[in-house]
Amino acid sequence: MSLLADLLSTLFDRRYVFMGKRDERPLTELCNALMSSQGDVSGAAIAHEILDGYATTDTEGKRAFFEHLNREMDIDPEKLESVVSSYKTERTEANYRKLVEAAEPKRQELARRLNQVPGATHQLVHMRKDLLGFMKEQPNLARTDLDFQHLFNSWFNRGFLVLRPISWDSPAQILEKIIAYEAVHAIDSWDDLRRRLQPEDRRCFAFFHPSLPDEPLIFVEVALTKGVPSSIQGVLAEERDIVPVDEVDTAVFYSISNCQSGLAGVSFGNSLIKQVVQDLSRELSQLKTFVTLSPLPTFCKWAKEQEIELPETDAALKELAAYYLLEGKRKNDMPFDPVARFHLYNGALVHDVHVGADTSENGKKQSAGVMVNYLYDLQKISQNHEVFANKKEIVASKRVQTLAKAGVVQTASQPKSDVA
Repeated sequence: MSLLADLLSTLFDRRYVFMGKRDERPLTELCNALMSSQGDVSGAAIAHEILDGYATTDTEGKRAFFEHLNREMDIDPEKLESVVSSYKTERTEANYRKLVEAAEPKRQELARRLNQVPGATHQLVHMRKDLLGFMKEQPNLARTDLDFQHLFNSWFNRGFLVLRPISWDSPAQILEKIIAYEAVHAIDSWDDLRRRLQPEDRRCFAFFHPSLPDEPLIFVEVALTKGVPSSIQGVLAEERDIVPVDEVDTAVFYSISNCQSGLAGVSFGNSLIKQVVQDLSRELSQLKTFVTLSPLPTFCKWAKEQEIELPETDAALKELAAYYLLEGKRKNDMPFDPVARFHLYNGALVHDVHVGADTSENGKKQSAGVMVNYLYDLQKISQNHEVFANKKEIVASKRVQTLAKAGVVQTASQPKSDVA
């Protein structure tokens, strides 16, 4: 029956496309029609029209689409209040069902019905990318975004994700996307990509979703090394010496890139790192150390907002960077640095700080060339996570703690601004 259903669905989709019939009603009317549709076939046809219509409309048409969802497909407060009152009086199954229905905005069900169309998941992810853009000028659209994020957290649950190794032998269409989506250290050529994937001391892993089989959601590039590296130049050097795989003792996560901006707020990184650590540990039992080589993307921004001049000496810059990592906070007492928040929440600790570690233009602009190692101590990940998540305490090596104390001297006479 499943095969027959797939066949009929495929035939219907092809007939729909080739017949070229279009429903000329506005997107808002089509949305209302889809919500009132009872049949799978008719519903799929309307969903096709909405997705196709949205993809081909202009920016203002897309904005109007989201405004309609935000306004006309919101929760009805009066109805919700009524069913809550009924449920308080009599907690029956019928009243509970009414409560659940009234508490869910219609736009959530609209998205589910749109998602019945093959390929719709990726289109909905692109929709949310547009929505996030509109929210910069229309923050009230955040209500609709919360519904998208709620659904995506379910649809992209870890249980649905597949971890796949990426190698030089992977399909070209996947490799092209790795080049395009690399967000930390740009891949400037196919030769550059080859150097990151082909040698035996290099690895790359990505999460995929069954609905987006050719679209990586997030990927991590790994260098297998002897000891902990202190610069990205050494890791990515064209003429570097390849380390025989039986001599490596350290796995370095030097680039983690989220690929789908429409999935912002849906967390994959924690699961990705843990799964990669497990896979590498099984493959190479001699690996004892798992660290990152990470940028400090908001270090220079923080220093500017704090009216602190960046030191000219390496030693002083290193101390200030350590102070920034441990003491640079937002108003909610969380680290100012987004990469620090990510790794610390995942259970890592601040292991070491390196000056002159990223001499690229972007590295100098954002981080003053400084990079940091976050250490994933397999025996303490859970403990570190709990300390950070519950107490907002940052776990760091004694080396970094000492550097940070020296960095206090540089900031003592500087005015401090509250940063949101």
